[in-house]
Amino acid sequence: MIVRWGSLELVADVLDELGVNAPLLVASARWDELVVPFEPAARWGEVPSARVEEAATLAGDGVVAIGGGSAIDLGKAISAAARVPLVSVPTTYSGAEWTSFFGVRDPQRRMRGGGSGAQLGGIVYDVGLTIGLPREQTVGTSMNAIAHCAEALYAHGHNPQSDEHALDGAELISRYLPQVVDSPLDRDLRTELLRGACHGGEALAGSMLALAHAMAQAIGGTYGLPHGTLNGICLPPALRFNSRYAPAAVRAFGEAVGGDGAGRVEELTALGGITRLGELGVPEEDLPQLASSAAQRGGNQANPHPATPAEIEQLLRTVW
Repeated sequence: MIVRWGSLELVADVLDELGVNAPLLVASARWDELVVPFEPAARWGEVPSARVEEAATLAGDGVVAIGGGSAIDLGKAISAAARVPLVSVPTTYSGAEWTSFFGVRDPQRRMRGGGSGAQLGGIVYDVGLTIGLPREQTVGTSMNAIAHCAEALYAHGHNPQSDEHALDGAELISRYLPQVVDSPLDRDLRTELLRGACHGGEALAGSMLALAHAMAQAIGGTYGLPHGTLNGICLPPALRFNSRYAPAAVRAFGEAVGGDGAGRVEELTALGGITRLGELGVPEEDLPQLASSAAQRGGNQANPHPATPAEIEQLLRTVW
């Protein structure tokens, strides 16, 4: 995969290297005024969207997705359906650009399916596109990235190369996220935060997701809630649970973020303002059903010790 750091103009170079002449542009209305360095075959502005097959008919010979995890996941779904390469331009810290699997959500952000098979062609990191990202999204997507780092250390499939990226990413995110919150227009600080998220994405690509993501996905897909914020809430109890089954990995993560890993994640999550499931409107009476759903997800099955529905329900109650 081609990875470039610099300006949006680099997308044209990446498309040339891939032999793509007329890609579909996937970007929400937020980016309507953005001037892109290529002539798109068409533009798809419904993000997220479950109309993947319809969008795929417009894909030309490639896809360029500009935006956060929702835009890039949609781009990946279209890439898989049309069998054309994808170039991602992330504007948040989700790390979605590094994996070929994706979730499909409707415009209300409720989960409608998912899959894999995206043809990952390239990534262009333009830090300037992250300037102005609101605090809640900055923190939330960073917590998704730090969850990638944590889980890459102990999920089934973890390996020394992924571990290295995970620890580097965790250290950068823990160090620079508070500084970005204090100085959101500082390009240098956001560059380091984006580098941390990039490491998290590489770690995820070489490993797998685990329990925290399983819980976050089950909840977010049911109610259309922000995935990153949910990872910030779900990761601390998952780390405490996994400290019994992967103590060395959990300890290494804690050292990378500076002390107690779960406690540090709670501190970072609080920078975004929301720290409890109840604050997001998750009904307490739904926790058993959500726990049952999370237990069946691949992330839980890849956890060092898959949690039972009863164990997951108890974890969710600690953060409700």
